[in-house]
Amino acid sequence: PIIYLVIVTFVSVLTAMGVSLLTERIAYRPLRRAPRLVPLIAAIGVSFLLQDTMRFLQSAINGDFYRTFPEFGPFAQRLTLFTMPMNDRTIDVAIQYKSIMLITFAVVMLVALNYLVNATRLGKAIRSVAQDQKTASLMGIDVNRIIALTFLIGGAMGGAAGLLWAFRFTRVDPYMGFIPGLKAFTAAVLGGIGSIVGAMLGGMVLGLLESFAAAYFSIFSRGAFGAEYKDIFAFGILILVLIFRPQGLLGGKTTQKA
Repeated sequence: PIIYLVIVTFVSVLTAMGVSLLTERIAYRPLRRAPRLVPLIAAIGVSFLLQDTMRFLQSAINGDFYRTFPEFGPFAQRLTLFTMPMNDRTIDVAIQYKSIMLITFAVVMLVALNYLVNATRLGKAIRSVAQDQKTASLMGIDVNRIIALTFLIGGAMGGAAGLLWAFRFTRVDPYMGFIPGLKAFTAAVLGGIGSIVGAMLGGMVLGLLESFAAAYFSIFSRGAFGAEYKDIFAFGILILVLIFRPQGLLGGKTTQKA
């Protein structure tokens, strides 16, 4: 099982990197000098194209557009953290080994990405191109190459994240990343666009608020609403942050000098 997991990880990361690089070359590079709204619209179109293409291919193969990811027995077992009393009995607070594995991989990916962006020459070039492409090109930076490398890194991270999602929930379908993608954008806005640590902080705050909503919505509403309405919290927070603090929790206001 471990060898299978390693092979699937390698293939998924490479495939995501290839798709990401091809997307940049076909859909984004021709729009490099277009207004900023145009690439955003193109991104939405590309996401729908990829989703429905995979659904068509999977449905054509066996009639279903979803797959079941194999369950690895040892990782599904639980580790008891502690035991706490409740009324006349005790309950065990436990966590699955695969959840520990997911958290570990997420932290490693976060540290590696943060080091790459903030402590390497490539990261300095990426930040320069993101801030001002024309000035970066005048400084000798190959803008097209840096953007392509950025897409490669993003594709690798996306492929790894998709595999971790499948490993956790054991179901794969073309639409599994839609809602998590929207919530990831919400977490990035909440933490501060451009801050990797801020995105992590925003994700943790958003996750805690959603868990709180899922646990207490039915209590506060006396059963009228349930955990399925927890997404209201996520996107309500996005609206509030954009209105009252658009720079996010760790983001700073940027000024331009004449």
